[in-house]
Amino acid sequence: MFPTIMGTVVIAGIVGYISEKSGFTQNGYLASIIICIGGAFLFYFVRLMFGFGFGSSGLNAIVSSIGALIIVPFHWRGRR
Repeated sequence: MFPTIMGTVVIAGIVGYISEKSGFTQNGYLASIIICIGGAFLFYFVRLMFGFGFGSSGLNAIVSSIGALIIVPFHWRGRR
């Protein structure tokens, strides 16, 4: 369990960094990494409790990180 959660955090951090570096988001490096790690943690614990996922833990971390990056900034961004 511990290596899986550490791998999830590392993969989510890498996804956050790459998404900011590539221009997919404009949140800032730290904010994108925090959003990705939060989404990955949430999906990791949902997978533990309810038992559904996308297969491997790495794929779950990638998909949940990208999903969090899409949902969170658009949800909190106001209309101008």
